[in-house]
Amino acid sequence: MRNLVVKWFLQSSSSFTCPYFSRSSPFLLSSRWYSVSAPRGNEEAETVVFPREGPGFSYGLHWALAAKGVLVKENAFRNLESSELQRKGAKIVDSLAGLPVYVRGSIVGGASEISKSQFGKLLKQVSNHISSISDVFVHDGAIGSSPKCDAKVRVISDSPSAVLSLSNVLWKTPTRAVSHDSCPLMVYVATSISPGVGDTVGLGAQGNKGFIAADIERSSLILCGKAFSDTNGIKEALASLSGPIISSRGGLPLSGRLLVSGDSVVLLFSPYQTIQSCTESFVSADAGVILSSEGVAPYFQSEKSGGTNLFKLPAAVILASSDSSGSIPSASKLSPGQAAYHFLAGYQNGKFLPAYSNGSSSIDLLELAKALLSKVKS
Repeated sequence: MRNLVVKWFLQSSSSFTCPYFSRSSPFLLSSRWYSVSAPRGNEEAETVVFPREGPGFSYGLHWALAAKGVLVKENAFRNLESSELQRKGAKIVDSLAGLPVYVRGSIVGGASEISKSQFGKLLKQVSNHISSISDVFVHDGAIGSSPKCDAKVRVISDSPSAVLSLSNVLWKTPTRAVSHDSCPLMVYVATSISPGVGDTVGLGAQGNKGFIAADIERSSLILCGKAFSDTNGIKEALASLSGPIISSRGGLPLSGRLLVSGDSVVLLFSPYQTIQSCTESFVSADAGVILSSEGVAPYFQSEKSGGTNLFKLPAAVILASSDSSGSIPSASKLSPGQAAYHFLAGYQNGKFLPAYSNGSSSIDLLELAKALLSKVKS
């Protein structure tokens, strides 16, 4: 007598309605199969067919993407090298700047708002779009390079060009580090989605270049159209999203720059306009470092990083201010309390730039100043 259970399953699988066996199911997506025979005494052996893992097909990755709303149509390629991405059609595109940035969550200044409903609708539209693409590209990386205080990031894209661009921004992270992380940031990239998607969800017409949308509560970032080539906008959005995660892990997300001379490390706070003539001296021209008990690290990798991603604790902290009135001394040695005050104020020639941050912030700046005071004292 044949195995009735297996026979029933095979005969009824086409009408099975469980959502896990929809078109996204890893068990139904691949043309690569192997067979397992299950003999039953003297009965004829039954053959159960399962897909075989290989390039572009991984059970674990497919399920992980499905949990984030992306149902892989055919292939999902993860962490390809630059040469592999180029063979898949990746191209280096011209940089853009100043694209619209929408941020939802607890923030301080710097970005237009997007409602919870609007972001939810946009995320669904983008997820469905990526799900309709035959080849999906995934890249795992990190913001910061201290294993204890970084923020893991997973990029899910419909384009190898976008992954190539973002892989030059994020730090490398060990295999499966994102899968094992409790709260990774998710970046959804839809380069070929309709330009009218912003209007569809109520954000208004966005033109043909695209836009950036972030939700701090969801730990999610969406890049539509050519937004993946606006590196500065992406970095500012990722900095806002990663702030709460980095803080919860004992790190201080700061809008500072690192100056390294020999064996000495200096942490500098200054508006870009004040120090733009000497940016070549910094580890990275970007304003963004994570200060922790392990040392100090830039948010993002750059050509100047030279493979070094974690520096020892700063020997000095410098706060630069511009003042045409002459009321501030040209140079002063500050106590820890005075340093925390000037850091929080961010005085710049009659104006204030709290915590020296140009972009939106998801961190309470007063608490950030207190934490910096504590670090300086110790």
